[in-house]
Amino acid sequence: MPRKPFVPGAALVVAAALAAGLTACTGGSSADDEAGDAKSGGTASSSPAAEPGRYQTLPEACGLPARGTLRGMLPGGDQQLSHAEAKKIYAGQPDITYDTDRRVGCRWTRETTAGTRHLSLDIQRVVSYDAAVSDDDKAQGIYDSKELAAQIPPGGNGSPSPATPSPSATKGRGKGEGATTNSSTGKKGKAASGSPSGASDPSADPSADPSADPSADLSDSTAPRVLDDLGDAAFLNDKLVTADSGVHRDITVVFRTSNVIVTLTYDQWSTDKTMLPESQELQDKARSLAGELAESLSE
Repeated sequence: MPRKPFVPGAALVVAAALAAGLTACTGGSSADDEAGDAKSGGTASSSPAAEPGRYQTLPEACGLPARGTLRGMLPGGDQQLSHAEAKKIYAGQPDITYDTDRRVGCRWTRETTAGTRHLSLDIQRVVSYDAAVSDDDKAQGIYDSKELAAQIPPGGNGSPSPATPSPSATKGRGKGEGATTNSSTGKKGKAASGSPSGASDPSADPSADPSADPSADLSDSTAPRVLDDLGDAAFLNDKLVTADSGVHRDITVVFRTSNVIVTLTYDQWSTDKTMLPESQELQDKARSLAGELAESLSE
């Protein structure tokens, strides 16, 4: 049979087509590989999750204060307690919570003829569900909102409490149920319940507002203020409130340690509106307990 003629041009066309196909396949694979590398690199270069807080659980709140501390904060004067009564008062009443690893609390009450004292603890463990925000930062944000709501003056020195009587308003008071010992200083202080004041005392009038007294001057040591020596951040608030049922002073100490926020509330009530609860004694005992709690949590 006769052979077909060889055509050089046709061979060149076939070779060029094969080369183009191979180039296209190679180029596609390279693009896919680069895209995959880019995705892998993006995952590897993402920011690590924020650090968790120090605390993963919470202690039982009613068991935190020492029995001696509770006796000092809930005095009874000359009133004697039976063993059963003492056990009931100092054991406290736990708050009802649904997750004791996230929030616990406890309350104590002591009623006497001189007035009633209440003590409460609220302990919250903060968890941030944002990978970019640490538990501590989340807790600090919550603490800041509490300080802002309490209108605590910045700087740690504080300013006069608008509802606290002036030194001149307390002048002339006699001794009350007896001297008490400040748990933080060990010095003798005035009776917690206060004493009747003279007729010139503006606080003797239930409608009188102590803040209206131009001589009112509460020292920085007892004014609402930021506390620099308690936990990672802390403040103290002091309010004197007159109600139809009597007068009461409320001391609140809030502090943060890592991702835990502790709120301590301590108040004294008196049905006699001329018997103003003393600020210094209540503050000293509240701060002493707060320090005890901070130390206990850090163990």
